[in-house]
Amino acid sequence: MSPLLLSVVLSLVSAVAYAGAAIVQERVAADAPELTYAPLRNPVWWGAVLLNGLGAALHVVALAYGPLSVVQPLGALTIVFALPMAALFVRRRAGRRAWHGALMATAGLAGLLSVTDGGEGRTPDGPERWLLAGATFAGVAALFVLARLAGRSALRGVALAAAAGVAFGVASVFTKAVAEEWSADAPLAEWGSALVLSALAVTGLLLSQASYRGAGLAAPLATVTVVNPVVAATVGLTLFGEGFRYGAAGTVAALVCGAVAAGGLVELTLDRLARPGGDGPSASDASDASAASDGDPAGPEVGEGVDVGAVPGTRPHLEVQVRSRAVAGRP
Repeated sequence: MSPLLLSVVLSLVSAVAYAGAAIVQERVAADAPELTYAPLRNPVWWGAVLLNGLGAALHVVALAYGPLSVVQPLGALTIVFALPMAALFVRRRAGRRAWHGALMATAGLAGLLSVTDGGEGRTPDGPERWLLAGATFAGVAALFVLARLAGRSALRGVALAAAAGVAFGVASVFTKAVAEEWSADAPLAEWGSALVLSALAVTGLLLSQASYRGAGLAAPLATVTVVNPVVAATVGLTLFGEGFRYGAAGTVAALVCGAVAAGGLVELTLDRLARPGGDGPSASDASDASAASDGDPAGPEVGEGVDVGAVPGTRPHLEVQVRSRAVAGRP
Protein backbone atom coordinates (compact mmCIF):
# COMPACT_ATOMS: atom_id res chain seq x y z
CA MET A 1 0.00 0.00 0.00
CA SER A 2 1.37 3.39 -0.99
CA PRO A 3 1.93 6.05 1.72
CA LEU A 4 -0.72 8.29 0.15
CA LEU A 5 -3.35 5.54 0.12
CA LEU A 6 -2.44 4.60 3.70
CA SER A 7 -2.93 8.21 4.82
CA VAL A 8 -6.35 8.29 3.13
CA VAL A 9 -7.44 5.06 4.85
CA LEU A 10 -6.19 6.28 8.22
CA SER A 11 -7.98 9.60 7.76
CA LEU A 12 -11.26 7.87 6.94
CA VAL A 13 -10.99 5.57 9.96
CA SER A 14 -10.15 8.61 12.11
CA ALA A 15 -13.28 10.39 10.88
CA VAL A 16 -15.38 7.30 11.70
CA ALA A 17 -13.88 7.20 15.22
CA TYR A 18 -14.67 10.86 15.78
CA ALA A 19 -18.21 10.31 14.48
CA GLY A 20 -18.73 7.35 16.80
CA ALA A 21 -17.45 9.36 19.76
CA ALA A 22 -19.86 12.19 18.96
CA ILE A 23 -22.82 9.79 18.77
CA VAL A 24 -21.91 8.28 22.14
CA GLN A 25 -21.49 11.73 23.71
CA GLU A 26 -24.89 12.83 22.40
CA ARG A 27 -26.54 9.68 23.76
CA VAL A 28 -24.93 10.18 27.17
CA ALA A 29 -26.15 13.78 27.20
CA ALA A 30 -29.67 12.67 26.30
CA ASP A 31 -29.80 9.84 28.86
CA ALA A 32 -28.27 11.82 31.73
CA PRO A 33 -29.00 15.52 31.12
CA GLU A 34 -28.13 16.43 34.71
CA LEU A 35 -24.48 15.40 34.09
CA THR A 36 -23.67 18.29 31.81
CA TYR A 37 -19.90 18.41 31.46
CA ALA A 38 -18.13 15.28 32.72
CA PRO A 39 -20.16 12.14 33.55
CA LEU A 40 -17.08 10.50 35.04
CA ARG A 41 -19.01 7.56 36.52
CA ASN A 42 -20.54 6.62 33.19
CA PRO A 43 -18.41 3.95 31.47
CA VAL A 44 -20.10 4.69 28.15
CA TRP A 45 -18.74 8.23 28.28
CA TRP A 46 -15.22 6.90 28.78
CA GLY A 47 -15.77 4.89 25.63
CA ALA A 48 -16.37 8.18 23.83
CA VAL A 49 -13.15 9.56 25.31
CA LEU A 50 -11.24 6.53 23.99
CA LEU A 51 -12.79 6.94 20.55
CA ASN A 52 -11.76 10.60 20.50
CA GLY A 53 -8.23 9.59 21.47
CA LEU A 54 -8.17 6.94 18.76
CA GLY A 55 -9.36 9.45 16.16
CA ALA A 56 -6.67 11.94 17.19
CA ALA A 57 -3.92 9.30 17.10
CA LEU A 58 -4.96 8.08 13.65
CA HIS A 59 -5.10 11.66 12.40
CA VAL A 60 -1.53 12.30 13.56
CA VAL A 61 -0.29 9.08 11.95
CA ALA A 62 -2.10 9.97 8.71
CA LEU A 63 -0.28 13.31 8.67
CA ALA A 64 2.99 11.41 8.93
CA TYR A 65 2.23 9.49 5.72
CA GLY A 66 0.27 11.99 3.66
CA PRO A 67 0.18 15.71 2.89
CA LEU A 68 -1.84 18.13 4.98
CA SER A 69 -3.87 19.14 1.91
CA VAL A 70 -5.25 15.59 1.67
CA VAL A 71 -5.58 14.59 5.32
CA GLN A 72 -7.28 17.71 6.67
CA PRO A 73 -10.19 17.82 4.16
CA LEU A 74 -10.90 14.14 4.80
CA GLY A 75 -11.35 14.95 8.48
CA ALA A 76 -14.35 17.07 7.49
CA LEU A 77 -16.20 13.85 6.63
CA THR A 78 -16.88 13.28 10.33
CA ILE A 79 -20.31 14.89 10.18
CA VAL A 80 -21.17 13.02 6.96
CA PHE A 81 -20.32 9.70 8.62
CA ALA A 82 -22.09 10.61 11.86
CA LEU A 83 -25.57 11.10 10.37
CA PRO A 84 -25.99 7.62 8.80
CA MET A 85 -24.22 6.00 11.77
CA ALA A 86 -26.68 7.68 14.14
CA ALA A 87 -29.60 6.46 12.02
CA LEU A 88 -28.19 2.92 11.98
CA PHE A 89 -27.10 2.47 15.60
CA VAL A 90 -29.34 4.75 17.68
CA ARG A 91 -32.30 5.22 15.31
CA ARG A 92 -31.68 8.98 15.13
CA ARG A 93 -32.63 9.96 11.58
CA ALA A 94 -31.67 13.31 10.10
CA GLY A 95 -34.05 15.31 7.93
CA ARG A 96 -33.38 16.68 4.47
CA ARG A 97 -32.44 20.10 5.82
CA ALA A 98 -29.91 18.60 8.24
CA TRP A 99 -28.30 16.61 5.42
CA HIS A 100 -28.21 19.70 3.24
CA GLY A 101 -26.53 21.70 5.99
CA ALA A 102 -24.06 18.92 6.78
CA LEU A 103 -23.01 18.60 3.15
CA MET A 104 -22.67 22.38 2.82
CA ALA A 105 -20.50 22.57 5.94
CA THR A 106 -18.35 19.64 4.81
CA ALA A 107 -17.91 20.94 1.25
CA GLY A 108 -17.07 24.44 2.45
CA LEU A 109 -14.55 23.17 4.99
CA ALA A 110 -12.94 20.76 2.53
CA GLY A 111 -12.61 23.56 -0.02
CA LEU A 112 -11.13 25.91 2.55
CA LEU A 113 -8.55 23.39 3.70
CA SER A 114 -7.67 22.47 0.12
CA VAL A 115 -6.49 26.02 -0.64
CA THR A 116 -4.69 26.47 2.70
CA ASP A 117 -0.95 26.24 2.35
CA GLY A 118 0.33 23.73 4.86
CA GLY A 119 3.94 24.42 4.05
CA GLU A 120 6.67 25.18 6.51
CA GLY A 121 6.34 28.37 8.49
CA ARG A 122 7.94 29.89 11.53
CA THR A 123 7.18 28.74 15.06
CA PRO A 124 5.76 31.40 17.40
CA ASP A 125 8.00 32.33 20.31
CA GLY A 126 7.16 32.22 24.01
CA PRO A 127 5.41 35.62 24.37
CA GLU A 128 3.30 34.96 21.28
CA ARG A 129 2.23 31.58 22.64
CA TRP A 130 1.19 33.04 26.01
CA LEU A 131 -0.70 35.81 24.23
CA LEU A 132 -2.43 33.21 22.08
CA ALA A 133 -3.29 31.12 25.15
CA GLY A 134 -4.75 34.13 26.97
CA ALA A 135 -6.79 35.22 23.94
CA THR A 136 -8.04 31.65 23.47
CA PHE A 137 -9.23 31.20 27.04
CA ALA A 138 -10.85 34.65 26.90
CA GLY A 139 -12.68 33.72 23.68
CA VAL A 140 -13.77 30.38 25.10
CA ALA A 141 -15.04 32.12 28.24
CA ALA A 142 -16.97 34.65 26.16
CA LEU A 143 -18.64 31.87 24.15
CA PHE A 144 -19.42 30.02 27.37
CA VAL A 145 -21.15 33.10 28.81
CA LEU A 146 -23.03 33.52 25.53
CA ALA A 147 -24.18 29.91 25.79
CA ARG A 148 -25.39 30.48 29.33
CA LEU A 149 -27.41 33.48 28.18
CA ALA A 150 -28.92 31.67 25.18
CA GLY A 151 -32.61 31.02 25.67
CA ARG A 152 -32.79 28.05 23.30
CA SER A 153 -31.06 24.73 23.70
CA ALA A 154 -29.99 24.57 20.05
CA LEU A 155 -28.32 27.98 20.23
CA ARG A 156 -26.71 27.07 23.55
CA GLY A 157 -25.34 23.87 22.04
CA VAL A 158 -23.89 25.66 19.01
CA ALA A 159 -22.21 28.28 21.21
CA LEU A 160 -20.67 25.59 23.43
CA ALA A 161 -19.59 23.62 20.36
CA ALA A 162 -17.96 26.76 18.93
CA ALA A 163 -16.07 27.20 22.21
CA ALA A 164 -14.96 23.56 22.02
CA GLY A 165 -13.85 24.05 18.42
CA VAL A 166 -11.76 27.07 19.41
CA ALA A 167 -10.13 25.09 22.22
CA PHE A 168 -9.40 22.11 19.95
CA GLY A 169 -8.11 24.33 17.14
CA VAL A 170 -5.61 26.18 19.31
CA ALA A 171 -4.66 22.89 20.96
CA SER A 172 -3.63 21.71 17.48
CA VAL A 173 -1.47 24.81 17.14
CA PHE A 174 0.28 24.09 20.44
CA THR A 175 0.70 20.45 19.41
CA LYS A 176 2.56 21.55 16.30
CA ALA A 177 4.68 24.00 18.26
CA VAL A 178 5.61 21.43 20.91
CA ALA A 179 6.37 18.77 18.29
CA GLU A 180 8.68 21.10 16.37
CA GLU A 181 10.49 22.48 19.43
CA TRP A 182 10.79 19.28 21.50
CA SER A 183 14.28 17.91 21.92
CA ALA A 184 15.53 14.77 23.61
CA ASP A 185 18.34 16.80 25.17
CA ALA A 186 15.81 19.01 27.00
CA PRO A 187 12.58 17.00 27.26
CA LEU A 188 10.97 19.37 29.79
CA ALA A 189 11.81 22.60 28.01
CA GLU A 190 8.30 22.81 26.53
CA TRP A 191 6.44 22.02 29.74
CA GLY A 192 4.53 25.32 29.67
CA SER A 193 3.18 24.77 26.17
CA ALA A 194 2.41 21.13 27.00
CA LEU A 195 0.44 22.27 30.03
CA VAL A 196 -1.57 24.74 27.95
CA LEU A 197 -2.13 22.02 25.34
CA SER A 198 -3.51 19.64 27.98
CA ALA A 199 -5.78 22.30 29.45
CA LEU A 200 -7.18 23.19 26.04
CA ALA A 201 -7.77 19.53 25.12
CA VAL A 202 -9.66 18.83 28.36
CA THR A 203 -11.64 22.06 28.04
CA GLY A 204 -12.64 21.18 24.49
CA LEU A 205 -13.72 17.68 25.51
CA LEU A 206 -15.91 18.94 28.38
CA LEU A 207 -17.48 21.72 26.31
CA SER A 208 -18.22 19.36 23.43
CA GLN A 209 -19.95 16.98 25.84
CA ALA A 210 -22.08 19.85 27.20
CA SER A 211 -22.93 21.05 23.67
CA TYR A 212 -24.99 17.91 22.94
CA ARG A 213 -27.37 18.49 25.87
CA GLY A 214 -30.70 19.30 24.27
CA ALA A 215 -29.13 20.33 20.95
CA GLY A 216 -29.12 17.01 19.10
CA LEU A 217 -26.16 15.60 17.20
CA ALA A 218 -25.76 17.32 13.84
CA ALA A 219 -25.49 21.01 14.73
CA PRO A 220 -22.92 20.74 17.59
CA LEU A 221 -20.81 18.17 15.73
CA ALA A 222 -20.76 20.22 12.54
CA THR A 223 -19.84 23.34 14.51
CA VAL A 224 -16.87 21.63 16.19
CA THR A 225 -15.81 20.05 12.89
CA VAL A 226 -15.77 23.41 11.10
CA VAL A 227 -14.54 25.75 13.84
CA ASN A 228 -11.61 23.52 14.87
CA PRO A 229 -9.63 23.59 11.58
CA VAL A 230 -10.75 27.12 10.72
CA VAL A 231 -9.29 28.45 13.97
CA ALA A 232 -6.12 26.41 13.48
CA ALA A 233 -5.76 27.71 9.91
CA THR A 234 -6.38 31.29 11.04
CA VAL A 235 -3.68 31.04 13.69
CA GLY A 236 -1.37 29.46 11.13
CA LEU A 237 -1.92 32.39 8.80
CA THR A 238 -1.28 35.01 11.48
CA LEU A 239 1.43 33.43 13.66
CA PHE A 240 3.08 30.72 11.58
CA GLY A 241 3.42 32.77 8.41
CA GLU A 242 1.33 30.34 6.35
CA GLY A 243 -0.91 31.43 3.49
CA PHE A 244 -3.31 30.33 0.77
CA ARG A 245 -2.37 28.62 -2.45
CA TYR A 246 -2.87 30.31 -5.84
CA GLY A 247 -2.40 33.85 -4.53
CA ALA A 248 -5.37 36.20 -4.70
CA ALA A 249 -7.55 33.55 -6.37
CA GLY A 250 -6.91 31.19 -3.46
CA THR A 251 -7.85 33.90 -0.96
CA VAL A 252 -11.14 34.55 -2.76
CA ALA A 253 -11.85 30.81 -2.94
CA ALA A 254 -11.15 30.51 0.80
CA LEU A 255 -13.64 33.30 1.58
CA VAL A 256 -16.30 31.65 -0.60
CA CYS A 257 -15.70 28.26 1.00
CA GLY A 258 -15.87 29.81 4.45
CA ALA A 259 -19.23 31.38 3.58
CA VAL A 260 -20.54 28.00 2.34
CA ALA A 261 -19.43 26.29 5.55
CA ALA A 262 -21.07 29.01 7.65
CA GLY A 263 -24.27 28.63 5.64
CA GLY A 264 -24.25 24.92 6.38
CA LEU A 265 -23.98 25.60 10.11
CA VAL A 266 -26.91 28.00 9.90
CA GLU A 267 -28.97 25.34 8.10
CA LEU A 268 -28.18 22.78 10.79
CA THR A 269 -29.06 25.20 13.57
CA LEU A 270 -32.36 26.17 11.94
CA ASP A 271 -33.18 22.50 11.41
CA ARG A 272 -32.69 21.84 15.12
CA LEU A 273 -34.75 24.89 16.09
CA ALA A 274 -37.60 23.67 13.89
CA ARG A 275 -37.69 20.24 15.55
CA PRO A 276 -39.88 19.50 18.57
CA GLY A 277 -37.92 20.21 21.73
CA GLY A 278 -35.27 22.13 19.86
CA ASP A 279 -36.52 25.60 20.64
CA GLY A 280 -37.15 25.39 24.38
CA PRO A 281 -34.99 27.21 26.89
CA SER A 282 -33.67 23.93 28.24
CA ALA A 283 -34.59 20.31 28.75
CA SER A 284 -35.65 20.95 32.33
CA ASP A 285 -37.71 23.97 31.34
CA ALA A 286 -39.41 21.96 28.66
CA SER A 287 -40.27 19.21 31.11
CA ASP A 288 -41.66 21.76 33.57
CA ALA A 289 -43.79 23.30 30.87
CA SER A 290 -45.00 19.87 29.80
CA ALA A 291 -45.94 19.01 33.38
CA ALA A 292 -47.85 22.26 33.70
CA SER A 293 -49.73 21.66 30.48
CA ASP A 294 -50.67 18.15 31.55
CA GLY A 295 -52.14 19.30 34.86
CA ASP A 296 -55.35 21.12 35.61
CA PRO A 297 -56.91 23.07 32.77
CA ALA A 298 -56.39 26.80 32.72
CA GLY A 299 -58.64 28.72 35.10
CA PRO A 300 -61.01 31.46 34.08
CA GLU A 301 -59.55 34.80 33.17
CA VAL A 302 -60.35 37.97 35.09
CA GLY A 303 -63.71 39.31 34.01
CA GLU A 304 -65.15 35.96 32.98
CA GLY A 305 -68.30 34.64 34.69
CA VAL A 306 -67.80 31.77 37.11
CA ASP A 307 -70.61 29.38 38.05
CA VAL A 308 -69.81 28.19 41.58
CA GLY A 309 -72.82 25.91 41.92
CA ALA A 310 -74.10 24.15 45.04
CA VAL A 311 -71.75 22.57 47.56
CA PRO A 312 -72.96 19.06 48.49
CA GLY A 313 -73.42 18.26 52.15
CA THR A 314 -73.35 20.57 55.15
CA ARG A 315 -70.34 22.88 55.42
CA PRO A 316 -71.13 25.41 58.18
CA HIS A 317 -67.60 26.82 58.23
CA LEU A 318 -67.00 26.93 54.47
CA GLU A 319 -66.60 30.33 52.96
CA VAL A 320 -65.84 31.31 49.39
CA GLN A 321 -63.30 34.04 48.87
CA VAL A 322 -63.28 35.81 45.54
CA ARG A 323 -59.82 37.02 44.58
CA SER A 324 -58.67 39.11 41.68
CA ARG A 325 -57.47 36.17 39.58
CA ALA A 326 -59.12 33.01 40.84
CA VAL A 327 -61.91 31.51 42.91
CA ALA A 328 -60.59 29.65 45.95
CA GLY A 329 -62.37 27.64 48.65
CA ARG A 330 -60.96 27.23 52.12
CA PRO A 331 -62.31 25.75 55.40
